[in-house]
Amino acid sequence: MPNMHRRTVRHILAALGVSLGFSLALPAAVAAQGRPLPTDDPSVKKGMDNIKSWNAWILEQQVGLCEIPAPPFKETARGLEFRKRIAALGYPQAKIDSIGNVIVERPGTGNGPTVMIAGHLDTVFPEGTDVKVKKTGDRYDAPGIGDDCRGLAVVLSVAKALNEGAIKTTGKVILVANVGEEGPGDLRGVRYMFGGAYKGKVDYFISVDGLGIHVTDRAVGSKRYSVKFTGPGGHSYGAFGMPSAIHAMGRAIANISDLQVPSGAKTTFNVGIVKGGTSVNTISPDGTMDVDMRS
Repeated sequence: MPNMHRRTVRHILAALGVSLGFSLALPAAVAAQGRPLPTDDPSVKKGMDNIKSWNAWILEQQVGLCEIPAPPFKETARGLEFRKRIAALGYPQAKIDSIGNVIVERPGTGNGPTVMIAGHLDTVFPEGTDVKVKKTGDRYDAPGIGDDCRGLAVVLSVAKALNEGAIKTTGKVILVANVGEEGPGDLRGVRYMFGGAYKGKVDYFISVDGLGIHVTDRAVGSKRYSVKFTGPGGHSYGAFGMPSAIHAMGRAIANISDLQVPSGAKTTFNVGIVKGGTSVNTISPDGTMDVDMRS
């Protein structure tokens, strides 16, 4: 986990080269052109050196935030704690917008590009899930500790590195803990920002999510639908033969499972949640399925 974290932060500090005044390009390409790399800047080097010594503190942030429940649409408590922690790092301007996103704007020194770095507050796990972190040796286990409490810890460590390393950027850096990334949230926090206060105002967006150390440089299209089936209903014996909403939904799911996806760009589909019915001996008058599609 420590090595993974340092690599992630190195990628982010390197990306901030767009605000340091360097070119955002592949390191090898930049070096071949004789231009300095963002990581050649003394202040960035200092920030990276600092991070190497912060592992205990970073894990403390990750564990502390993870143990605050944040199921979909109920991220308020974790958001308040995140704002408290980032404000303590020298960002008293930290605010929470009307939808629940925690936002810190760190001004630049000139007219450079604006970079937004975000981790998400919510977890996919439902209300009532035990989020107590259990430690076995060097392993930490808890629902959501990686996705995305690690991302939140990364955002906090970048915030700390920027200030303690005295890193100056020509453009504005916006540090965010956003709501509504998972499942039913459907990216509502980020959609709200980019459809409102930050529409057309962010040049580069970095989402720190999950445990992977790779960089994804393109967006995946995502569509989600809640499909409802209705019917007359009735008693399973007395009204036998009446159409059942659940039977119809089952046939639809079977047909969906037979669909073939294109062989080019990766395309996926899934029926993830089904609901309906009132009792085992009732012909169901309703049924709902939630469908996820990506490409």
